[in-house]
Amino acid sequence: MHNRSMEVIQMTEQSKSNQMAVPEAKAAMNRFKEEVASELGVPLKEGYNGDLTSAQAGSIGGEMVKKMIMKQEQQMSGK
Repeated sequence: MHNRSMEVIQMTEQSKSNQMAVPEAKAAMNRFKEEVASELGVPLKEGYNGDLTSAQAGSIGGEMVKKMIMKQEQQMSGK
């Protein structure tokens, strides 16, 4: 297979992996992201947010992961 064909296949596979397993979860994740951004004071707006710095965008994702891990740990410990 040609290199370009492999690149297209890899890009298609990556795109598929970025899709949510449960489509209904997308709205909940967006609300969660907005909530975290608000808590952090990051000016997140609906639609395009390419004007955010890498640090701002990373802080939102990092805090989301931290909260999800904490929630899972609580559920596992029975609290």
